[in-house]
Amino acid sequence: MSIATIEVSLSALLHNVAYFKNICPTSQIMAIVKANAYSHGKKKIATVLDGYVDYFGVARLEEGIELRNIGIKSPILLLEGFFLRDDLSLLQQYALDTVIHCREQIDALAQLPKSTQISCWFKLDTGMHRLGFCTDQAQDYFKKLVQCQSVKRPINLISHFSCADDLNSDYTQKQLALFDAFIQSINDVNLLGKQTIAASGGILAWPASHRDIIRPGIALYGVSPFDYTQQGKATGRQLGLKPVMTFKSEIITIREHKKNEPVGYGLIWQSEKDTKLGVVAMGYGDGYPRDILPGTSVWLNGRLVPIVGRVAMDMILIDLGNDYPDQPGDEVIFWGNDTLPVEKIAAHSGMSAYELLTRLTERATLHYVD
Repeated sequence: MSIATIEVSLSALLHNVAYFKNICPTSQIMAIVKANAYSHGKKKIATVLDGYVDYFGVARLEEGIELRNIGIKSPILLLEGFFLRDDLSLLQQYALDTVIHCREQIDALAQLPKSTQISCWFKLDTGMHRLGFCTDQAQDYFKKLVQCQSVKRPINLISHFSCADDLNSDYTQKQLALFDAFIQSINDVNLLGKQTIAASGGILAWPASHRDIIRPGIALYGVSPFDYTQQGKATGRQLGLKPVMTFKSEIITIREHKKNEPVGYGLIWQSEKDTKLGVVAMGYGDGYPRDILPGTSVWLNGRLVPIVGRVAMDMILIDLGNDYPDQPGDEVIFWGNDTLPVEKIAAHSGMSAYELLTRLTERATLHYVD
């Protein structure tokens, strides 16, 4: 069994849901569980949250089917929509909602009989320029979608911010204005259902964007969506959230190490004095970043201990010093406590917390507590 462990606190998860309900009391919640719930395990997360939240959001059809197969009853939205015409029968079979973001999807829906009745969310491109209908064409395409007899009424409206995590940008306000302008352009208000544009950044920084539904993704798991290096090094905990994940392992052996002797691949580090090195069962094969900054620490027995040498696929070396009674089997935390938030480790690895979390591998064991 792998010693590398993703410990998931379910009480922290529920705290975060309560936090969103408190700051967005009139909004429903769509819990984003794509990418295996940001490596927290989508099946367990969805099972725990079913009944606490109003919707689930996934990226791919297969993710939605997996959730239905374990008994999830809440509405599930495919945020990327369906890709193939053949997918439409599966949407109907598994009662999955779909984002509609391009002409080809509307054409496919137009060929279905009225008995099909698929729940659709019209994707408005307010400035992300990735998926969705541009604002100068959106009204025409919305009318075409409404004319599809296979589409349930009303049709929900969805968009996505490009830089809600940048508190100094006015682009979010411009996107919100375009969102509102489109809503105003729809003559029959009964055609439009619920509105959603706020993901984690919008929820926490742009209250005017909350609307009918909010879509917490990374923030649901207690992680700040903001750039740790640019926004005052704010962490999820400092924003009032609780980190859901603790990434940890154990020392598998301790070695006496002599002064000036190099260690590991590339021989990139050598000790300035005699010391003890702990070998930890963790590596980039588990998802820990290989290119972490030299001197990045782990948490061991109440203190910070530096990583030394190069991170390998299966093992990491840490410098224990000579003054502590560390033992094989002692727990080593790589991120997740107050001292080592995941946002800090992401900054030390030159990547976002989004990437760091979702790169964790199946070799790391999921363990649920609380």
